[in-house]
Amino acid sequence: MSIGLMIFIVCTILWHYGLFEMFKKAGISPWKAFIPFYNTWCLVEKMELKKIWFFFQLIPIAGQFVTIWLTIKFVEHFGRFGFIHHALTVVVPFVYFPYLGLSKNEKFAGKKVVDNYKKSGTREWVDAAFFAIVAATIIRTFVFEAYTIPTPSMEKTLLVNDFLFVSKLSYGPRVPNTPIAMPFVHHTMPITNTKSYVEWISLPYKRWFAQPIQRNDVTVFNFPVNDTLINDEANFGSRVTYYEAVRQMGRDRVWQDYGNIIITRPVDKRENFIKRCVGIGGDEIKIVNGKVFISGQPQVVFPASERYYKLETPVNAMIDADQLAAMGIKIHAGDDIGDVREIGLPNLQVVNITNAEKAAVKLPQGYKLSDFIMEPDAQLFPYYNLDTCQKYTGSKWSADNFGPLLIPGKGMTINLTPDNIIRYQRCIQVYEGNQFEIRNGQIFINGIQSNSYTFKLNYFWMMGDNRHNSLDSRYWGFVPEDHIVGKASMIWFSWEGGPRWSRLFNIIK
Repeated sequence: MSIGLMIFIVCTILWHYGLFEMFKKAGISPWKAFIPFYNTWCLVEKMELKKIWFFFQLIPIAGQFVTIWLTIKFVEHFGRFGFIHHALTVVVPFVYFPYLGLSKNEKFAGKKVVDNYKKSGTREWVDAAFFAIVAATIIRTFVFEAYTIPTPSMEKTLLVNDFLFVSKLSYGPRVPNTPIAMPFVHHTMPITNTKSYVEWISLPYKRWFAQPIQRNDVTVFNFPVNDTLINDEANFGSRVTYYEAVRQMGRDRVWQDYGNIIITRPVDKRENFIKRCVGIGGDEIKIVNGKVFISGQPQVVFPASERYYKLETPVNAMIDADQLAAMGIKIHAGDDIGDVREIGLPNLQVVNITNAEKAAVKLPQGYKLSDFIMEPDAQLFPYYNLDTCQKYTGSKWSADNFGPLLIPGKGMTINLTPDNIIRYQRCIQVYEGNQFEIRNGQIFINGIQSNSYTFKLNYFWMMGDNRHNSLDSRYWGFVPEDHIVGKASMIWFSWEGGPRWSRLFNIIK
C-alpha cells in the first residue's frame, strides 16, 4: 500500500471519527456517522433542510460541492460562522471535526442559532461556493480526477464515453508546475480560447509519497510531445503533432504556414492521454508479429484488447453490418476509424476484434480470417529512415515488429553512440533539461565533452489495448515520470446512445 493511500485512509478515518463525536453532541445516533450518504441524510434531517439537498449530492462532480456545503452548514449549527472555521472545515476536516466533537468548549447550538445569525443568503452562498471550489480543487489536484475516454485506443478494455475516476494517490500526488490556474479548466478557457493558467510562477517537478508504476497499469499522463503544438485541434493538436508536421513539411514551412498559432505548454497543461504501461525503466521492449516481449518474456494479452485481422471473402462478395454480425463480428458505434475497413482489394478487409471475438467467429464457406501485420513505417519512434533502421537494428521496424529498445531508468548509464543519440537525445535534452551539442563529431552536454550519460528520471512505455488503432509510444516515444498524472481506477458512468449499465462502477484492470 502506498504511503499516500495510507495517509488518505487515516485522514478519512479521522474525518468520520470527528463526525461520530459531533453526532453525539447533536443528538444523532453516532454510529450513523460511519455510513456513507446515510450520514449526510442524517445531517439534512437534523438541520431541517429540504430533502432535495441530499439527492443533489448524487450528481457526478457537482455533488461534491453540495456535500461540502452540507458540512459547512453543520459546523454553523455549532455556532461557528467565521471564515477560519469554514476554511478548517474544507481544508482539514480530519483535524477540525475531531476538535469540534471532543472539545468541551464546543457545543451543538442547533437551528435557532443559525436562524439568528445575520448573514445574507447571497453571502452564505458566496462563502460556501468559495470553500467548495477550494476543496474540489484540492481533491482534483491531489486525490482523484474525473476523466472521459475520447478515442477508441484502449478498446475494448475502455470504451469511448467511459467516464473514469483517476487516482492521483496511487503514484503519489504531483505538485502542479503551474499553481496559479483557473479551477476545473485544464489548459484553455472556454469561449475566450485563451490560456487558463499563468507561467510567471512555475514550480519544479515534485511528487509527494512517490510510488512506482507497475507494468500493465492503465495510466493517465500528459502527452509528452505536446510541449510544442500547432493550436488547431481540427487538423493538428494532439492528432498530428508539431514534430510530425516538421518531419513531413520541414520546420521552415511549418513556421511559415502556422507560426501564428504555434504555442508551448508546461508539463501539467499538456493533453491528458490514457494508455497501458507495458514497460518501465530498465525494460527492453520488443514487438514480434504484434506480440509484446519485455526483456525477452512474452507479455499477457488482455482479454478485451483488440487488433486487426484480415478477412478474405469470395470475389465480389458484398459485406454489410448484418452479415458481419451473423459471423460474430460486431461494429461498434462511436469509433473514429471503425471496426471494419477495406485495404485496397475488393475481396480483402480488416476487422478489429478481440481474441475472444476471433475465437467465436463463424465464417461461411470461402471466407478466411488471418493475422494482419503492419508494414515497415518510417513515422515510428525514433524516426529512423528505413535504411538507417536496417543498418542499426538489422530490420525495418513496423508497429507490429518493433525493437528491441531499452527503456531508460533513473540512474541508468548509456554510452553515447550514433544510434543511442537517435533514441535518447530528446530524453537528455528536452525532458531532463540539458544543453546538447554535436561539434566536430564530438558530443557536448552542458558544454562538457561526454561519451556517456546517466538518466535523472524514470521513463515508461505506453501502448493502447487497441493495438492497431492507438497513437502510443511506438509513434512518439517515452513518457517521463514527471508527466504521470495517475492510475485509472474505476468506471463511474458509461454512455453509448444511453447508459451502458453493465459498465457502471467496474474496476479497471
